[in-house]
Amino acid sequence: MWSVLGVLAAAYAGLVGVLYFSQSSMVYYPEIGREMVVTPRQAGLDYEDVKLVAADGVALHGWFVPSDQSHGTVLFLHGNAGNISHRIDSLLMFHRLGYSTLIIDYRGYGNSSGKPSEQGTYEDAEAAWRHLTETRKIPSNTIVLFGESLGGAVVAWLAARHRPGALVLASGFTSVPDLAAKFYPFLPVRWLSRFDYDTRSYLRAVEAPVFIAHSPEDEIIPYQHGRALYDAAKAPKQFLELSGGHNEGFIFMRESWVQALGEFLNRHVGGAAKHDLKRREN
Repeated sequence: MWSVLGVLAAAYAGLVGVLYFSQSSMVYYPEIGREMVVTPRQAGLDYEDVKLVAADGVALHGWFVPSDQSHGTVLFLHGNAGNISHRIDSLLMFHRLGYSTLIIDYRGYGNSSGKPSEQGTYEDAEAAWRHLTETRKIPSNTIVLFGESLGGAVVAWLAARHRPGALVLASGFTSVPDLAAKFYPFLPVRWLSRFDYDTRSYLRAVEAPVFIAHSPEDEIIPYQHGRALYDAAKAPKQFLELSGGHNEGFIFMRESWVQALGEFLNRHVGGAAKHDLKRREN
């Protein structure tokens, strides 16, 4: 019996070791869909190729898709797989709503250099924010920070340090340790985790209006995470219940998603953008 227990203990320790040292490959998936599959222009959108440099010197790639309606500007940070070319539907949606969009690939993703890390994604977000507010001179209260999944944690971090016009989290999680505990309840993941991405904590420091969307049918990030994020956010805030899986919820509820998000953004951001435009014209 002792020999069996020894084997089980060794196997458990081995599993703990693998989990500890392979965390980065479990959080980031830049190799999935590495190639650019389409450009905004091929989808009927004008755009600019954007090259940024993070504070630590890493070169980043992104697109700026302008809108003539000038309702505001969205800074879009995507999830942990694929690249900016897989988010064309979202670019089309924001263009339809009258918002310009800056979307970037994190370091190590798409055509950006470097290797992804938690601190690195935060620095990438800062570089994008500086590009909008300093290079393009866009007023911060007309900027919408939009993050899907992992990107939700990154934009929440950014919003806690600046003052955007609004923050939107789509299918976000409360923290990496919380999410890991769901997948590995038999392991001491809260002790093992080398990643935080503590979205809930960041949200408590956010002063901007917050919009959160999540589906009860999300098979990757539990619905309870979305509700917990909503509870942590300060007013004004709004929650939209989606339907469908983690990657399909926005497709199944496309029209209600676009309408609810558009009304929220126009209420909290669109008016500020129009006022700033009139001030510049005068």
